[in-house]
Amino acid sequence: MSLDPKIAARLKRTQDGLVPAIVQQHDTGEVLMLAWMDDEALHRTLTTGRATYWSRSRGEYWIKGDTSGNVQWVRSVSLDCDGDTILLKVDQVGAACHTGDRTCFDAGVLDAVRGHDDEGAGTRAGDRS
Repeated sequence: MSLDPKIAARLKRTQDGLVPAIVQQHDTGEVLMLAWMDDEALHRTLTTGRATYWSRSRGEYWIKGDTSGNVQWVRSVSLDCDGDTILLKVDQVGAACHTGDRTCFDAGVLDAVRGHDDEGAGTRAGDRS
């Protein structure tokens, strides 16, 4: 079995055949990580209910949680309007990041000017005043 041809036709892949997958906690909206999928990884994810990715560094498939126990149970999978990004909503068990953090985006907020709003125009994103 392979990826449904209708789905495969919608995908816009990188030169190495990959599509970025944004992974989000299904009930809170928390962004957990970004990973990469090819057609086979997406097919496995859609048909097993377990998040499966392509490791660019190891050159192999990995099922999230097989070695760490930090499983991602798939709740929904969507393609963006251009077909060049996958949104995977999961029920994350334990840490999502290989560092042991809940999310890969726990490394700290970058200092940036906040966009205009009526209450905080011109303040820094990290400012709470």
